[in-house]
Amino acid sequence: MKLTKPRLALICGILCISIFPILVKLRLTPGLISAFYRMFFAVILLLPYVLFSGNFKIPNLKFTLLAVLCGVLFSSDVAVWNIAIQDSSATQASLLTNLSPVWVGIGSFLFLKSKPATNFWIGTIVSLFGMITLVGFEFFIDLNFDQAFLFAVLSGILYSIYLLVSKNVLSEVDVLSFMTISLTASSIYLGILCYSLDEPFTGFSNTGWFVLVLQAVICQLCAWLSISYATQHMRATRVSLSLLSQAVITSILAWLFLEEKITLQMVFGGIILLFGIRITFYDKTISLKRLFSKN
Repeated sequence: MKLTKPRLALICGILCISIFPILVKLRLTPGLISAFYRMFFAVILLLPYVLFSGNFKIPNLKFTLLAVLCGVLFSSDVAVWNIAIQDSSATQASLLTNLSPVWVGIGSFLFLKSKPATNFWIGTIVSLFGMITLVGFEFFIDLNFDQAFLFAVLSGILYSIYLLVSKNVLSEVDVLSFMTISLTASSIYLGILCYSLDEPFTGFSNTGWFVLVLQAVICQLCAWLSISYATQHMRATRVSLSLLSQAVITSILAWLFLEEKITLQMVFGGIILLFGIRITFYDKTISLKRLFSKN
């Protein structure tokens, strides 16, 4: 598989967002206010650069409004996912959120000219089986259909809509301008929401503030500048499915820093998951009829 610039950007983005669940698990700040500061600090850091470098270009009204919508969608996704992680297990929240490739595939089939290829659906099935193996089949016995469950599913749906809309916007708007508009919209939207719900904006420990800045720099700016660039040059379905690999990296990081165990089953599930993603990057269409036909 040739490592083009978009693919390298996607790998970089995946590595950066993989630390996010680890930081959220620390529970140093409430989930909703954590989402706000992730967006707010990111736009504060990005604005001076794009303004003084002259890289910010205001698109036409249609794409400006769509970029604003992307900001609201993405910030809503992060907010409900934070709450889902803190109100349930990170495993449940991550698994249900990672159903997003299915929603992206359905959305692409219904609304985009570029329809999902056969390899995408095969890769999705294989990857989801790998994800289930990674978290353990016994996990589904204890699955709680509560608010956290609904929030995790909602997170996946919001994220898939965000990917589809951003793919449309990024076809006409450069990445830095798109990120500036969407992050500004995210910050304002989450700021109003946190204020109306009486969320605490201060009173965190020094470690808590450091983690909030870390989320903004690595999990937001570095990650989503890279992923937005990849989305601009690759299929939205392929990007969404590739993002499943963050579960494997997060498991390794949890083992290193949170002393969570990695079992042989998790290793096997991770290999299946990554193999499913690899299928979507296979250029020739896989024919199931030809695969199972007799020679």
